[in-house]
Order: sequence, then C-alpha cells, then structure tokens
Amino acid sequence: MTTVDVICYKYKPLKTGELPLKIKVCKDRKTRYINLGVSTKAEYWDFEKNQPKSTCPDRELLEKLISSKISEVKSKIVELKSENKEFSATTLVDKVSNPVRLVTVGELFKQYLSRLEEEKRTGYRLSIQQTYNSLIKFNRHLDIPFSEMDCNWLRRYETWLRKQSKSENTIGIRFRNIRTIFNLAIDMELVKQEDYPFKKFKVSKLHQETAKRALSKDEILAVINYPTKGKDFYTRLAVALFTFSYFMGGINFVDMAYLTSRNITEGRLIYHRKKTSKLINLPLQDEALMVLKGYKDNSKGYLFPILSNAHKTEQQKLNRLHKVITKVNKVLKAIGEELNIPIKLTTYVASHSDFSFLLKFKHLQIF
Repeated sequence: MTTVDVICYKYKPLKTGELPLKIKVCKDRKTRYINLGVSTKAEYWDFEKNQPKSTCPDRELLEKLISSKISEVKSKIVELKSENKEFSATTLVDKVSNPVRLVTVGELFKQYLSRLEEEKRTGYRLSIQQTYNSLIKFNRHLDIPFSEMDCNWLRRYETWLRKQSKSENTIGIRFRNIRTIFNLAIDMELVKQEDYPFKKFKVSKLHQETAKRALSKDEILAVINYPTKGKDFYTRLAVALFTFSYFMGGINFVDMAYLTSRNITEGRLIYHRKKTSKLINLPLQDEALMVLKGYKDNSKGYLFPILSNAHKTEQQKLNRLHKVITKVNKVLKAIGEELNIPIKLTTYVASHSDFSFLLKFKHLQIF
C-alpha cells in the first residue's frame, strides 16, 4: 500500500512563525515528504481533518495546490504500476520532485550525431545527418517532444518526401533512421512505450527491392579497362577505386579513403571497417597492387588521394568524403552510360560482383 496525503508540518516552523505544507508519501513503512513551497499559520489549519480551515485567507488556492500535487503523485504511482516497475517512497518522491528534463527530438538527434562522431562512424553519421537536415526542412525545427511525432506526423513527412521526388529507398532510410532515434528515446525513458508510432506506421512497407547490382564479366572488364590516360583527376580516381574495391572483397569507399601504408602487412590488406569495426584481413591481389602503385607518389600519407593531413577534424574529413564520393559516383554513372551498362554505376556496385573469374586473366590493362 502507498498512501499520499497533505500535512501541516508543525515540527519545524519557519522564521515567520508559519508552518510549511508538505505532501506525505508512505510506502513499506517508510515516509518521505514533498515540500509544496507554501505555508500557513497554525490557527488556519485543521489538524484533525488535515485541511485548511474555512477562515484561512488563501483556502481555495491552497486546496487547489494540494489537490493538484496529490493527483500528480497518484498518477505517477499508477504509471509505475502499469509499467510493472518497482519503487520505494524515496524513488517515488524523487520522480515527482525531480522530473527528467524534456529532451526534444532535435536534441537527441544532436546527441546521437556527437556519439557517432566520437566513434568515427563517418558513413552512418552522414546518413543520420541527412535525415536530421531533411526533418528540419520539413518541420522548420525539431524543438518538439517525441510524443508529437505520431503516425499522422510521420504520414505528413512521407507525403512531403514524395513531393520532393525522393526514391523509395531514400524514404525507407529516412524512416529507419527516425525509428532508431525513437527507440533510443524509449530506452532512455524520454517517451512512453505507448507513444511508439512504428507499431502502426510500418517502415517495411517503404522497402523497395534494389535492382540487381552485379555486373557481367564483360561489363566488369569494360569498366576496369576504361581508358583514363589524359583524363581528369576524378575520372582516374573513379576507375581506380572501382577496380580496387572489386579485387579487394568489395571494400567500401569510406574504408578505402582511410587506408594507409600501415594497413598493408606481408602482402595482405588488414583494416577495421568504419561502419562495424569488424577486422578484415585479405591477401592483396596483384591487380589491386597495380592500382596503388599509380598513387604511390602523391597520396600524402593515405593510399588514395582522398584525405590528407590537411583534414584534421572529423567534420573536415566528413565534408571531404562527401565531396569526393559525390564526384566519383557522378563520373562512374557517366562511364556506365557510355559503356551501355544497364544499371547505375557506383563504387558500391563493385562489391556486388564476383571477381573469381577474373583471377585467371594475367595481363589486365588497368590504366
């Protein structure tokens, strides 16, 4: 049993001579108090009925304050019991007296972005940042509680994204990222489980089967042997990254950007994936080694001329990666169209193509 009542605390009168009013909470024979911040004279308090006397000058205001605080405490008790959470008189009083400060959707997004930056999860951080930027454009601000982000709100955002001509996959990514942040808010008890909108708003309906990205033998050879002599920096880099990724187990763009000579040991490429921190250890293929030799003299500490010592902060690195991947994929798309390849060519395509059949070719002309 938990009892909640008001008392006029006569044991410690204030300097004015008045007695403070407190809410008395009893549970498991333990008593704790919540100070109401108001007081009254002993002559105006009925100690038998535990309420202000009719002669009390502020009787109506005091009764309203007392009723409101008792109702707040009892509501908290019902909430804790409904969630099957254990509590004591001390923890109950603490939850009422020191409620958790409301953390808005925007604030939690920023906290999560900072954590990803500390963990150096550059690629995933960029995805979350893009979702955050998109939500700002849609709603103008994110100074809102998570409870406001209900099904209707999400449907309006989906409609807005479609009006922006976003692809089904992009829309799916945006909502998966929002769901991640919402789940984090629930774990941190920033929002109630019953406010979770994704029970009704199904992110799975936004999934679109990605077109087949594996290339045929002839298509792979056409890209690898694409003539780059005399071409601009990004054309040469695009073909080089595609080729290296293809022969080195589908290594992605971000991981290639961070490679240094320390990642090559006894003829093997050893690195930790930025996204998952998983250790990758592969034999360095001759064709991949030929690619690296092309940048031996101008890579400025890195195996590829993407990052340099000038990019010191994580934000500078993130900005550089975004700039280069955008230009590289633009070049690859143009190359794919020139070669009549039926799918959009990107660095990502290389990781979806089986290179085993190419190992028998001894005289590949990569540059």
